[in-house]
Amino acid sequence: MKETPLSNCERRFLLRAIEEKKRLDGRQTYDYRNIKISFGTDYGCCVVELGKTRVLGQVSCELVSPKLNRATEGILFFNLELSQMAAPAFEPGRQSDLLVKLNRLLERCLRNSKCIDTESLCVVAGEKVWQIRVDLHLLNHDGNIIDAASIAAIVALCHFRRPDVSVQGDEVTLYTPEERDPVPLSIHHLPICVSFAFFQQGTYLLVDPNEREERVMDGLLVIAMNKHREICTIQSSGGIMLLKDQVLRCSKIAGVKVLEITELIQKALENDQKVRKEGGKFGFAESIASQRITAFKMEKAPIDTSDVEEKAEEIIAEAEPPSEVVSNPVLWTPGTAQIGEGLENSWGDLEDSAKEEEDADGTDGAVILGSTKMDTGVEVSNIGSQDAPIVLSDSEEEEMIILEPDKNPKKIRTQTISAKQEKAPSKKPVKKRKKKRAAN
Repeated sequence: MKETPLSNCERRFLLRAIEEKKRLDGRQTYDYRNIKISFGTDYGCCVVELGKTRVLGQVSCELVSPKLNRATEGILFFNLELSQMAAPAFEPGRQSDLLVKLNRLLERCLRNSKCIDTESLCVVAGEKVWQIRVDLHLLNHDGNIIDAASIAAIVALCHFRRPDVSVQGDEVTLYTPEERDPVPLSIHHLPICVSFAFFQQGTYLLVDPNEREERVMDGLLVIAMNKHREICTIQSSGGIMLLKDQVLRCSKIAGVKVLEITELIQKALENDQKVRKEGGKFGFAESIASQRITAFKMEKAPIDTSDVEEKAEEIIAEAEPPSEVVSNPVLWTPGTAQIGEGLENSWGDLEDSAKEEEDADGTDGAVILGSTKMDTGVEVSNIGSQDAPIVLSDSEEEEMIILEPDKNPKKIRTQTISAKQEKAPSKKPVKKRKKKRAAN
């Protein structure tokens, strides 16, 4: 899924705000977003939040054979993954240009700066060394991935503990954490990346750009530095020309920011180590704020239950007593009763209507003098007289043949009343004249 581009109105609005030295989140030009560091239950697992950008760091180790040209040095491996969970624009299964650039920058910042003593990772020269693998997963993308990833990587390395080993001849014994305490890594310094975004061909400068500011920037300058003001690596991208004074000013700002971040990292590591020694609760679940719905803990408020019975008696005494009015039953028809107000019973009305229907059926079923109706639909008129014509009918409306002794047979059309019309008491019978047609 491609990234949704910014509209011209949004672009102009962002650039206009930067020209007026204003930012969308209320920060100043050289301000960093809030940084939060939380540790997992295992050593070497941490989550770093830089504003809304979140990166998960996990360190693992294993015994492998060393490289041929460096038989006494351990191996460092860094891997950064950009998943679609962080942003829809990231495609799974393929390495984008951004991912390749970030991985290379991390390797230069952490491996080439010699921040970790790789020789201390050697167990048996030329045979067994420790391979340290740092996996970084981007959980949410809101700009400045490289700064959050560098902080997560160095924090995870500082927090990691490898198992202790012993060598007796050719045998290498690996001890579990229950047998021997794990050993921390030997770290010389803490290199941290600081990003600077340039706008209007280097006229305006911002520290720690967010995702929207990265879309409208013209160039990016990344400086990796430790607290001793030693530059570990520097990279410029975007194709803009920077002056010497601009680079020097950025390096001074980076020195101040790196010192603040380093103090924050050391304080977070000390707090976690203190909690683990005291046997307190630790892990990601404990770092979630209590005000959130996803929190597993809840603040307990003290409740005084000593005088509950006295208060309940006072409330009952002050309450108004219920009314003593008893409703009398109302008899509408014999055999029925009603208490309170409600609709009138309609049983009597139903009996009256049933009687009317029976009367109506009785009148409809009466035999008319001089004619008799049969169930088969055959109607015979004037049975006593032999000269009378005979009319045969088996439907509501059809041609009838009249048989006469001295005349030619004639066809007439009659219409009989349906059973529904006969049973309806409100409708009057309709009389229609018979139409006579000459038979062919």
